[in-house]
Amino acid sequence: MRREYGSGSVYQRADGRWIGSINAGYTRSGTRRRITISAKTEAQAKRKLRDKLRDLDQHGTPEAAERTTVKGYADTWLDRQQSRLRPSTHRNYASHLRHWIIPTIGHKQLAKLTPADVRAVDKAIRGEGRTSTTARVIQTVLTKMLRDAIADGHRVPERLLYLDSPARAVNDRDAIDPDHAKAILQAAADLADGSRWVAALLQGMRQGECLGLTWDCVDTTAGTIDVSWQLQALPYREKYRPATGLRVPDGYEYRQLDGSLCLVRPKTARGRRIIPMVPWMAAALTGWRQQAPASPHGLVWPRPDGRPQVAADDLAAWKALQDRAKARHGAGRHYHLHEARHTTATLLMSAGIDASVVTAILGHSSIVTSRGYMHANQEMARQALSAVADRLGLTDGPPHLLEQAGGIAHSDEE
Repeated sequence: MRREYGSGSVYQRADGRWIGSINAGYTRSGTRRRITISAKTEAQAKRKLRDKLRDLDQHGTPEAAERTTVKGYADTWLDRQQSRLRPSTHRNYASHLRHWIIPTIGHKQLAKLTPADVRAVDKAIRGEGRTSTTARVIQTVLTKMLRDAIADGHRVPERLLYLDSPARAVNDRDAIDPDHAKAILQAAADLADGSRWVAALLQGMRQGECLGLTWDCVDTTAGTIDVSWQLQALPYREKYRPATGLRVPDGYEYRQLDGSLCLVRPKTARGRRIIPMVPWMAAALTGWRQQAPASPHGLVWPRPDGRPQVAADDLAAWKALQDRAKARHGAGRHYHLHEARHTTATLLMSAGIDASVVTAILGHSSIVTSRGYMHANQEMARQALSAVADRLGLTDGPPHLLEQAGGIAHSDEE
């Protein structure tokens, strides 16, 4: 496999000689390896530099395959993933490597890794009180990196690829209690932007999908919402330096709105979907549009100044809504926002709705994906959501919004 070393640089020293310098990966201890050449003239230096680059491409750096450390390879591997992975995935990989893998076994040579080293990472994670699920995810990242190291020609004991992964931990995340869900929605009905929380609990929309929803994707006449984008903060090429531009992988589709906040496509094609609105939601959105902050980006639920909403502020509002509704998880904590999505799936399934319809509404859910994905038409999905809306006490719409909107009549089909 051809290895990239960069084109190098040429400069003149104070004594008049010309120096060529190449960044050639990392030493066995994980520090950067630089190779230099010298010549009497600039032309000779450039020629020598080209020859050295050609030699490195053909034969690699000395000791590279035999003595490369986990840290040395991890740094170059992580850089390479920037052009391949979604920014959020790359951010998670970087966190796992820098917080757990490198501090624990970064000094070890790839060729001398043992199962005990992998278990040492697991032990470090659990020693800090993290769950076996976290350990499982991090071991998956480590295994992927080691597979790539083998493909790159490094000697890595193959038995490391077949170690058992930690079991998934039991967690208390589940659907919100139906009575609590109803109380939360009743509290939301009194808020001007209460439709934000109906989108989560009834429509099953993710946080990023809600915060990235624009008015041109809402069709109150047809009664549909086009879920094709989601709001996400993308990283800069250099942290805290916006002038360096955003770091995105090849072929990544995005629309920059405000600083690092961008509209990006859902993770999978299945995530892009058109979902029907029940009359309550249509009425709420019609009323909200009359008083929503003006947004230069056409966002449905922006900040008061019209800029994209920050995820942390949105989560704070979600907790405040639960406090207002006096609804808490059985363990005494606030419900996680993603549990609203679980609630949508659970209520749909408990209403006897076919799994294919549930999947079409949610785009994806671990509750139903074992059944696979099948097409469901809009009318089936609309009837399914109407059944859940009735169960949650969401009829025609919030009274104060219906008065503003003039009411929205049911169609014959509904």
